[in-house]
Amino acid sequence: MQPNISSQMLKGILQGVMLMILAKQPDYGYGISTQLNQYGLDNIPKGTIYPLLAAMEKRHYLVGKMQPSENGPDRKYYHITPDGQAARQEFVQEWQFLAQIVNKLIEEQ
Repeated sequence: MQPNISSQMLKGILQGVMLMILAKQPDYGYGISTQLNQYGLDNIPKGTIYPLLAAMEKRHYLVGKMQPSENGPDRKYYHITPDGQAARQEFVQEWQFLAQIVNKLIEEQ
């Protein structure tokens, strides 16, 4: 059973998680949502993903490119930029540091 993750905690990590997904390969909003579901983050509203993608594009972490779709209208695929790669790496380092501290505290319980 998946725990109910607070929206505040999730907002803090969602950008990093999405950068990690897009570092593997470009994808569009719904495709990213599907991948999040596959990793167990299936309670994220679609209304959260698209504004975050727009904000990340504004920060130059992503570049969106319209591409034809076999199943309907064109889709905007997001490609990670060098700035996005740097932000992803920073997220990984921060996460590892924080996870180490939190895990140590949990072990001491």
